[in-house]
Amino acid sequence: MSIHILSPEVANQIAAGEVVERPASAVKELIENSLDAGAIDIRVEVREGGRRLIRVQDDGCGIPAAEAALAFERHATSKIDSADDLSHLTTLGFRGEALASIASVAQVSLLTHTRDEAAGTLIRMAEGREVERSLHGAPPGTSVTVEHLFANVPARLKFLKQPATEAAHIQQIVTRYALAYPERRFGLVSDGKLLFQSTGSGKPYDVLLKVYGSEMAREMLPIDLNDERRATAEDGSSAIGHRPSAIGVSGYVGAPALHRGNRSYITLFVNRRWFQDTSIAYAVIQAYHTLLPVGRYPVAVIFIEMPPEDVDVNVHPTKAEVRFRESGAIYSAVQRAVRRTLVDHAPIPQVGLGEPATPVGGGAEASAGAFGGSAWAERRDALLGAGRQGRLLPAAEDQEPALGYQGTATPGGASALAAQSSVSAPQPLVPLLRVVGQLGATYIIAEGPDGMYLIDQHAAHERILYEQMLAEHAGNRLVVQPLLEPLLLDLSPEQAAVAAEELETLNQLGVDIEPFGGSSYLVRAVPALLSKDNPGAALVEIIDGLAAHTDLVEATHEARLVTLICKRAAIKGNTPMNLAEMQELVRRLEACRSPRTCPHGRPTMIYLSNSDLARQFGRT
Repeated sequence: MSIHILSPEVANQIAAGEVVERPASAVKELIENSLDAGAIDIRVEVREGGRRLIRVQDDGCGIPAAEAALAFERHATSKIDSADDLSHLTTLGFRGEALASIASVAQVSLLTHTRDEAAGTLIRMAEGREVERSLHGAPPGTSVTVEHLFANVPARLKFLKQPATEAAHIQQIVTRYALAYPERRFGLVSDGKLLFQSTGSGKPYDVLLKVYGSEMAREMLPIDLNDERRATAEDGSSAIGHRPSAIGVSGYVGAPALHRGNRSYITLFVNRRWFQDTSIAYAVIQAYHTLLPVGRYPVAVIFIEMPPEDVDVNVHPTKAEVRFRESGAIYSAVQRAVRRTLVDHAPIPQVGLGEPATPVGGGAEASAGAFGGSAWAERRDALLGAGRQGRLLPAAEDQEPALGYQGTATPGGASALAAQSSVSAPQPLVPLLRVVGQLGATYIIAEGPDGMYLIDQHAAHERILYEQMLAEHAGNRLVVQPLLEPLLLDLSPEQAAVAAEELETLNQLGVDIEPFGGSSYLVRAVPALLSKDNPGAALVEIIDGLAAHTDLVEATHEARLVTLICKRAAIKGNTPMNLAEMQELVRRLEACRSPRTCPHGRPTMIYLSNSDLARQFGRT
């Protein structure tokens, strides 16, 4: 079909396209045009994160010289002709708005050549107006060059992120299409450096290796498309219009051991179009029920195949969302396919039924009157004896004083953090406690003046480290551990975007990290809290946490990052501790400013009063 202007009737039924909001938006539209043109080799080149230059070059069918100028008109497309075509779209693009939108906010050059024409056509546009048209030598295909994006729209330019962040968003777009079209070759060059290159072998696993790296790819389990369609036909529960074989689900899902701190690693495609859908993503998460730790999310690349008339892709201005005719059937098919794959490769753990303990710390029994006064303190001290010598972490004489034993933080740090790190308090917020033992290598059992306390050792240690690190940062006394050898982190595009955005904050809080080309970063030092851990794994987990900050209670970047560092550094559950270590942890928790909750708001302890114990034993 040749390029033509859609009639007003058809144009009015198309969801109006948004203006180009960032360089990645322009790259997305141009790649879709290349794919629709049948290109086998697609090369993307950007400079300064796409602000200075974007070039998308392909070997597709090209645009006839007579139609090249028409391609810059609004609602000019060769992909649909009537409103009926919208109900069964088979192309990625269809609105005819991409080139017109891009040309309105940048300088654009279009060089195109069809195989049956003697020469190519060059058209240059500036601020939406044609400034040059000429014959030009070129190989078959199309090359679109976008320069000085948003130079004439300064209000939009100021909202762009750092070049490294914008380049990471572009890399994310390219890798998504590479996953969806493994038979095509995609290349991405940023500021002269090759960031990504797929083989075009047609094997999805080859692209998976390029996108996620060999370590993650080894943990990905393939979903068998044919098995899922056969199972769908057998039970008939996920048919659209009672056609059992209409839905196909394929792709890869991470083994239960492979999980991340946010949902962004669930990538969804329908008929090879990337889309966002919280319901379908939840179907993937539900398939991992009881297989993942709380607060962790799977890694998955899911491809849904279905008749185009059963999915509406014309419901979102940027085509990021779709509408299914039978969304419940899609949900069931995806959940079943993922679950079957996991069951085939990993045993399902047996989970007992029971009621969880109810946190009651901070109740009336634990208030000031229940702390028992000097009599309890003397009894506790007598019972403790020499056991108070033990320490969980290096003591005050070995490093900076632990937070619980300091006065107020030294002035001179960030005011927001200094306010949170002050440790002066008019009275204790928890009673003096005597450690009795450990339960399940996870909870410390302690006796208080009027009952028993169960302390979550991980949550308590998080609180201690959090207040300590905030105080050290506010007083410019943060302890940093240089690495013997610089550590190279190869991040995903999503992780690299977060690292670029938070680079200054990471450096301020003791992570000496710098870009090392593409999605790689070089780490030379880490906070002392992380020095005994695996720094690489710790930093990747922290970066993932920064990307999913919805569960964090702090508003500032610094406090969010401190929370994540302390979560990683804190002693974990299922870690045996000796009596001296437990006593030291409890002493430091008693001295904290907010000892009853961890930085995420979860309780550090629960309380059972003597009167409750007496009632349970029938003594009252």
